[in-house]
Amino acid sequence: KPEYAIQRLNELTKQYQPFVSTDVGQHQMWSAQYITFDQPKKWLTSGGLGTMGYGVPSALGAQVANPQSLVICVSGDASFMMNMQELATLKQYNLPVKIFILNNRYMGMVRQWQELIYEKRESQSYMESLPDFVLLAQSFGILGIECDNPQNLDQKILQMINHRGPVLFNCVVDIVTGK
Repeated sequence: KPEYAIQRLNELTKQYQPFVSTDVGQHQMWSAQYITFDQPKKWLTSGGLGTMGYGVPSALGAQVANPQSLVICVSGDASFMMNMQELATLKQYNLPVKIFILNNRYMGMVRQWQELIYEKRESQSYMESLPDFVLLAQSFGILGIECDNPQNLDQKILQMINHRGPVLFNCVVDIVTGK
């Protein structure tokens, strides 16, 4: 479940007091609920009528301003695609940002609203043409990690944290619907 993935990410990273950015969507809501902060100005999110694609650029800025800190961008598969070209910036400047994608293979919040309000009339919320995010990361010379088994999640999150360079983590989760 996506909530479990965020809870584990929080538990394994809170000792580092990370900066956490998000894009907009279900992953943003779960991050707001399950990531805890002990210091101000560590939560970077586009609130209100937010912007898909906000997470990666804000993480880049946080990392440049705080080079010794752990910086994590929690994103959804569709939100990440809004600025996936920023992998080139991560590589060029070797910024150790960790991008944690909750990949449910849908525009989760869009689909949720379509199911709840629009009588399950789905339009443009599916993502059958998503790239292989691990191969995408590798094509930029960045470590790509994928996890689709909850039993391996902690080990792979620790691998992400301990890697000195940038990481693109594809966390494949259950499809969450408004049911």
